[in-house]
Amino acid sequence: MMNKRQRINKLTVSVIGISALLALSACSGDDTSTEEVSTANEPADTTVAIADTPVVESEVTESEIATPEPEVELEPVEAPVTTEEPVAEVAAEPEVLAADAGAKLYESNCQVCHAAGLLDAPKYGDKAAWAARLTKGKDTLHMHSAKGFNKMPAQVTDKVSEAQVYAAVDYMIAAVS
Repeated sequence: MMNKRQRINKLTVSVIGISALLALSACSGDDTSTEEVSTANEPADTTVAIADTPVVESEVTESEIATPEPEVELEPVEAPVTTEEPVAEVAAEPEVLAADAGAKLYESNCQVCHAAGLLDAPKYGDKAAWAARLTKGKDTLHMHSAKGFNKMPAQVTDKVSEAQVYAAVDYMIAAVS
């Protein structure tokens, strides 16, 4: 039988475990945990064997053989001249964000790990922790935050755009610059 002290310890360990799980899931920013198995919805590779059928040769008479028709000369026709100007590709316009978009995303998603330093995340405003990362360059930090790197999961989801993630990274960089 467990005494009161053992039950409290077991409860404490359970609470800490659940808290860690929630913190890790909050870092990903993805509210859904559904994964589709790519092979489950694909049709199975089926091979159909066709029995060899014998080829029946039939006799062809000379009257059935088509005679070539005489060639008819056609008059040359000039191709119509069209003056089409090349169509310029329209580049996708960058997403316009509010001035505080980075701060809002930081408060809602990033703060979970970056305030406490979970998963070796550099703490917000800690110049020493950010120094090594800043040497890689801003573009690398943007890419790592959007697509994931080492222990940091990808932050771009169906609810968070790449531009929003970049704004949050810029917000955190501004705090140490």
